[in-house]
Amino acid sequence: MHRVYFDNSATTPVLPEVFEAMRPYFSDHFGNASSIHHHGQETRAAVERARDSVASLLGGRPSEVVFTSGGTEADNLAIFGVAGAGDHAITSTVEHHAVLNACKHLESIGCEVTYVPVDGRGLVDPQDVQRSLRPSTKLISIMMANNETGVLQPVEAIGKIAAEADVYFHTDAVQAAGKLSINVQAVGCDLLAISGHKLHAPQGVGALYIRKGTALEPMLYGGRHERSRRAGTENVPGIVGLGKAAELSRAKLERGDGLAVLRDRLERLLLQIDACGVNGGGAPRVPQTSSMYFDAIDGESLVIALDLKGLAVSTGAACSSGAIEPSHVLTAMGMSPDRARASIRFSLGQQNTMEEVEFAVGLVGEAVARLRELSPTAVVGRKLSYEPRAPSFE
Repeated sequence: MHRVYFDNSATTPVLPEVFEAMRPYFSDHFGNASSIHHHGQETRAAVERARDSVASLLGGRPSEVVFTSGGTEADNLAIFGVAGAGDHAITSTVEHHAVLNACKHLESIGCEVTYVPVDGRGLVDPQDVQRSLRPSTKLISIMMANNETGVLQPVEAIGKIAAEADVYFHTDAVQAAGKLSINVQAVGCDLLAISGHKLHAPQGVGALYIRKGTALEPMLYGGRHERSRRAGTENVPGIVGLGKAAELSRAKLERGDGLAVLRDRLERLLLQIDACGVNGGGAPRVPQTSSMYFDAIDGESLVIALDLKGLAVSTGAACSSGAIEPSHVLTAMGMSPDRARASIRFSLGQQNTMEEVEFAVGLVGEAVARLRELSPTAVVGRKLSYEPRAPSFE
């Protein structure tokens, strides 16, 4: 069975060019980047080239980039690095659990946290952030792009509010980096997190942008790696892979990314199914993500049915897979628990094609109709007027 992968928001396949860039650093170039001899210095040079590439992708300085084990560590380093007992922090109700659970831990150690709501489109109102400010506010943490709906938050407006209040601003850009042009100066953030495996680099590597002058307490103590901001021997192959992926992403953004064309056609065809819709469809979104509901079905059942036919999608965040409760993101948008549970996420990557979109549309239409026939809730559906072509995969 040929399989089509539409779950790139969970993880992306490593691009061939990225793998080839990494390959020598598993064998021939194996030195510790902190060693002063030849072997160490050639790997140090590779790490610094990757730092340059990541900085260019984000519009920052290389000295402002700290490599981490991924987006979760980058988010945690940002949050715990600047906020603590006696402080006040502001975040939103739709953040990734890397931020939400970090904020809950802040509360347990004596830091007050305000969780601002979102509207029906999944958008934070910057004025809610402004109204939440207190004299003790130390940090605002609002994501750039939501990992379930792809909705883009008004981070530039929030960055201005943070700057005027002299408060640190952190944004989780894990789902935005490589898909959108990002300039940390325009965003006005002090801290920005990315993850390699969301932009066709390997799992286990990420980065945190830390604006020059930001006082950050490290989470790990050991050597003076990463300018004493993140102790531990560098993951050189992973860092090289992240650097190459950043370079390729930047070039693709300059040429123009075709993911929005694929995503829009996918949505347009699927919306011909009765009783379905796009979650957050009225808001600006990243080009690769579409969260859609199909009333009177169970989302997990649809995911399983599609997987059995060769299409990989998800009900939402991979880190929440198996959760009994409906998506906190969708319920925060005012969606009923039943509709939230009837939602699935399609997320595209650079390897996907229009042929795969057509293949997916046919499978989804058939699976939804079949599941609705078995559903105790009656929904009168209509057949897709679009007839997908049988794909030819060679």
